This record gives sequence, structure tokens and C-alpha cells, in this order.
Amino acid sequence: MSAPATINGKEIFDLLRDELVQLESEFGRDTVSRVRAITEIGEYLRHGGGKRIRPALLLLAAKLFHYQGRGAVRLGAVVEIIHTATLVHDDIIDDAKTRRGRPAANTQWGNSKCVLAGDWLYMQAFKIAVQERNFRILDTLIELTQQMVEGELLQMETLGKLITLEDYFDLIYRKTACLFSVCMRLGAILGEATSAQETALVNYGHDLGMAFQIVDDVLDLTASENVLGKPVASDLREGKATMAVIHALERCTGEERSKIETVLRNRAFNGVTHAEILEILERYGSLEAASARAAQYAESARKSICTFPDSEIKRALLWAPEFVVARES
Repeated sequence: MSAPATINGKEIFDLLRDELVQLESEFGRDTVSRVRAITEIGEYLRHGGGKRIRPALLLLAAKLFHYQGRGAVRLGAVVEIIHTATLVHDDIIDDAKTRRGRPAANTQWGNSKCVLAGDWLYMQAFKIAVQERNFRILDTLIELTQQMVEGELLQMETLGKLITLEDYFDLIYRKTACLFSVCMRLGAILGEATSAQETALVNYGHDLGMAFQIVDDVLDLTASENVLGKPVASDLREGKATMAVIHALERCTGEERSKIETVLRNRAFNGVTHAEILEILERYGSLEAASARAAQYAESARKSICTFPDSEIKRALLWAPEFVVARES
């Protein structure tokens, strides 16, 4: 009798329990500085309730090739530190007041200190990565940070403007999916995967990350503030056109289009309510269309790794796309 296709979240945690405990310790040690503000900000962010999905993917990718070394935990901390640094900078750029249900770090320490703390975290991540003495790892991380910074700059240039679906996919690749694919690549590098195996895992990470961000953007429009841990429709308030909005804009009437454009341009719901925007999106099936595209990416991710031999690790990776599209926060 064949093994089940997937395993659940608790079983994945059990698979990675020791490594995740080690990773938290590593993360805690790595964000300590002689400058008190950096340590305080690092600790505040570390306890912010992140799911650690990115380092978990790196750990799973390395385990797929029976990697036994210390590098997976070390690089897991690296990618989580990089992710944390991006969140610090994002909140400053977006003038965010909350993050994961708590005050954003910049509201506690101010923008100037948080910018510098974010910069310090980036450099600390590279300092740790150098310990692997592997140029491919460093090249991968350098390209990652360049892509993410370019994505943030491109998004700033498009705030309040209408963008194409192609532009949107490019943005979410740079801001989110790139890091997912890098986590899989780093695990493959540590595990000395073949070129074909590494490509399969990179494709998996790309598609999983795309699904993750599309779902995130749908939830931003539909979930409650209590669930999101931030104000509902933050993307629209910040002038960001996400997939459901772009889908509706391509189909709606001139009057409806004007309402959406007003919110994007003003970066506020002045004269137009969130409920009115949701009604437009629902009228054209835009939320469903975005969710369907996320499901397509999730299925593509699963197919990317179908040639790997069956194992607990493979089943964990097969479960991750299901988790991403089904999550509610």
C-alpha cells in the first residue's frame, strides 16, 4: 500500500522540531549587537510571530538529499534575518503602524533607527553566510537582495498607478517568490543536488512563493483586521494594485473603474468605501480569479517535485502548497 500523498503541519513540525529549535537559538544569537537599539529591535522582530515558512523550506530541501551538516540551520537563520530586514524596511516605506497584530517597529524606535537596524540585519546575514565558504551561496544571496530591492523600488514607482498583470507578477516575484525559490536553491546547494534537481526545487519555490503572495493579497482585501494583524485593504490604501483589482479594472464599467482609481490615486477610502470596492470585485469574480491563479501556481509547485522519490520530506513539500492556498492569515 502506497504512502499518503501529503502529511499535515504538525507532522512537518515534528520532522523539523530539532532544527527549528536550533534555528531560533541561532536567530537570537545572530541579532545581538553591542548597540542596544539593534538588539532591542532584533528581539522585538524575532518575537513577532512569523511562521518561519522560509527557513522550513530550506531545511526540507536540504533534508531531501539527506544533508546532515550545520549549514542548513545557519542558512535558515540567514534567510529569516533577510526576510525580517525586508519587513523593517517595508514598514518604513509604507508608513505602517502595525505588523502581525503589534505596533510596527518603526512606531516604537522611529524610522531612522529602524532603517539602520534593517541595514545591520542585511549585513549580519551575509556575515553568517560567509561561514559556509561557498561562493555559489553568496552569489545566490547577493542576487536575491538585488532582486528584492529592485522590486521595492519598482513598486514605489507604480504606487497609485494602474499596472498590468505582467507587471504585478514581476513585482510579487521580486518581493516574495524570489526568496522562496532561493530557500529551495540553498537547500539544494547544501545537499549537492544535480542541476536538474536544483532546477526542479527552484521552480517549486517560485510557484509556491507566487501562490503565497497572491493569497496574501486576496486576504488583505477579505480578511478581518483581527485576523490580518493590520488594517484591512492596506494594499489599496497604499496605492498598490493587486491581482483581484487588476482583474476587475479590465472588466468593470467606467464608473466602477473611477471608484477604484480614486482609492488608488488618493491612497485612502475618501468618498469610496471598502465595501463598495469589494462589491465590484465580487461582481466580476475577481477574488475568485485571483484565488484560482494561486491554486494553479500551487499545483504547478507540486508537479515540480513529482519525480523525486517518495519520502516524508517529499510529502511535507507536497503539503506546503495546500497550506498556502488554504490559509486564512
